[in-house]
Amino acid sequence: MDPILSLENVGFRYAADWVLERVGLAVGPGEVWGVLGPNGCGKSTLLGIMAGRLRPQTGTVRLKERAVSAYRGQELAREVAVLSQENSFAFAFTALEVVLMGRFAHLEGRLFEGRGDMALAREALRYVDALHLAARPITTLSGGEKQRVLMARALAQQARLLLLDEPTAFLDLKYKREVFRLLAAMARERGLTVVVVTHDLDLAARHCDTLVLLKGGRIAASGAPAEVLRADTVAAVYNCPVIVDAHPADGSPRVNVI
Repeated sequence: MDPILSLENVGFRYAADWVLERVGLAVGPGEVWGVLGPNGCGKSTLLGIMAGRLRPQTGTVRLKERAVSAYRGQELAREVAVLSQENSFAFAFTALEVVLMGRFAHLEGRLFEGRGDMALAREALRYVDALHLAARPITTLSGGEKQRVLMARALAQQARLLLLDEPTAFLDLKYKREVFRLLAAMARERGLTVVVVTHDLDLAARHCDTLVLLKGGRIAASGAPAEVLRADTVAAVYNCPVIVDAHPADGSPRVNVI
């Protein structure tokens, strides 16, 4: 099956300093990928390149066998939904209004959403178990509630590729688990392709099909979680001694700092 997103020999730099070098990936449709690595290794930059927000100095990035740079505006928004690390709102939009923002790419010259858009937004909220929050101002929601609303917005956008930058940052254990379970369900049940940048190695190991481990802007390892999260590899990337054992619930690799 052809990849939905592919990167070949991608390099990116700010001024003279290379942030990414010789990065190559091929993300298949319906897969969940986790991008891991220490702070400053290039994870968020890689996500920005995948989203078409940053243009690499070297290499090619293709979305459905077409250069990402060839997409424009609403056309790209119909293919890719992005949840950035910072999601602050200057106005107290309701949760439903936030989800309806995902329909902008499909308005096709219309000024306002129609009944179909409203139905899609409400269904998206229902899917993420947040329909009861529809009338609540987004500014009053907890971190976990807000993340569910933002994922509902991505569903309403009807993009096939979902890119997330540290969606579990600042969330408690319960909501961290819920976010990853929801991402896996969205891929499995809705056919979305998901790429998530995260520091939660154990949750990524349990819920991602493929992991990419970055060090200094280069891929240190990629593949199935058990292949990537090896003690020697993780220790070398994070410069920290670790023990990797099997999670008692499902046998997925679990990283323990010594």
